[in-house]
Parts: sequence; structure tokens; C-alpha cells
Amino acid sequence: MMQIPAEHSERRFGAVNWMGLYTLAQRETLRFLAVWTQTLLAPLVTAGLLLLIFNIAIGPGRPDVMGVPFLTFLAPGIMMMTVIQNAFANTSSSMVIAKVQGNIVDTLMPPLSPLEILLGYLAGGIARGVLIACVVAVALALVLGIYPQNPLIALVFVVLGGSFMGALGLFAGIFANKFDQMAAITNFIVTPLAFLSGTFYSVQALPPVLNRLSHVNPVFYLIDGLRYGMIGVSDSSPWLGIAVCTGATLLVGALTWQMLRTGYRLKA
Repeated sequence: MMQIPAEHSERRFGAVNWMGLYTLAQRETLRFLAVWTQTLLAPLVTAGLLLLIFNIAIGPGRPDVMGVPFLTFLAPGIMMMTVIQNAFANTSSSMVIAKVQGNIVDTLMPPLSPLEILLGYLAGGIARGVLIACVVAVALALVLGIYPQNPLIALVFVVLGGSFMGALGLFAGIFANKFDQMAAITNFIVTPLAFLSGTFYSVQALPPVLNRLSHVNPVFYLIDGLRYGMIGVSDSSPWLGIAVCTGATLLVGALTWQMLRTGYRLKA
């Protein structure tokens, strides 16, 4: 009987299954690119409508905010809000749909570690966030003449936004067993975090208590940091924002990794 050489008796990936990680990341990216009119074009239209409505409603008569026109101040906030909402939607919808349809086993059975699964899903969320940011940035440059004042810092905060909300979306997707649970998390947690974070106003205008509460919200630092990268003004230091957002991303990522490692609400 012929013996199989030891080196061919099992498939060896080394410390990281790069092929599996790349395949999962590719799947998550192609998933939203296949419906680009919904995932890329629709957010651009939504962002444009928000800017138009605010400009018509209160823009012309409102004084400058932090030394810049209100519409210029508003644009980066709406841009980041669009990024984080779509990064969250990408990972959360992918996980919930896989659980509801029963094909989550296709992700759990391959030889992927919990960290590789986490990074694969995050890659899709970050890619969607970055592409949306690029599309919105081009539109802002063409329509409003707003160009990034600090492009590298703007890119760092876009990636941090995609990472943080992508990890939070995966966490929520694992926790939720039904679509209505996912909708509740989106409506009562994600949306308030986005809207109560200085998107439409400077937090310096808030009462002291609300001002301090705003500085506990990581999304505030994401919006404030992107605002600094786009128009050069901000309520807080961008370096503090990078530190807070990195810490928040690592914390949520660690909790999500633990859920993947233990199979919480994923395995019978």
C-alpha cells in the first residue's frame, strides 16, 4: 500500500491562512460591489439630499460655524456619517443574512481562525467605507469646491470609521438572531451615535454636561477628525481622536473576536 508523504498528509497554512483570509475579504467586497447602485450610488444621493435640504432650510441665513460657512462645516460630518452607516451595514447584514439563511456554516467550516474571520469581514466594511468616502469627496470637490486640507489624516479617520463600525456591525450581527433585532440595534444605538456626535453642529455650542457626554462618543472623534482632515478645523485634537478611535476599535474588535472564538450564537 502506497504511503502518502508526511508533507502532503495535511494542508499547512503557517501562522496565517492568507488564501482563506483573502478569499473571505474578496467575498465581502464583491458582495457590495455586485449591487453598487444600492451600496455606492444610493449613499451619495442621500448625502447630497441632506446637504441640499440643510442648505435650503437654514444654510443661507446661518452665520459661519468655527470660521467656515455652515455648508462647508456640515459636509465632512455627513460624509463620515455615510461612511460609518454603510460600514456597519456591510458587516452586520452579511452576518445576519448568513445566520438566518443557515449558510453561516460556509464561513465557520473552512480552516479560518476567529481573528482571520474578523479581519475578513472588516476588510469588506472598510473597503465599502473608503469607496463611499472617495465618491463623496469627488462630489464635494466638483459641486462645493471642498478639497481635503490634510488628505492623510482624512484617510486615517475614514479607515478608523470603517474599522470601528465594521467591528460593531459584526458584533451586532452575531448578537442578533433576527432582522427585527438588527433593526432595533440600528435604530436605537447606531443612529443616535451618528446624529448626536457633532454632525450638524459644533459641540462647543452645547451645555457643559452634553459637551462632556459628546466626548465619550467615539463617533464624535471620527466626525471631528474627518472635519479636520477635510476643512482644517475641529473641536478637539485629531491626535486625541486617533487614540480614542483606535482604542474603541480594538475594544469592540476584541469582544467580537471572543464571540467568534466561543461560537456565541453561531454554533449549536
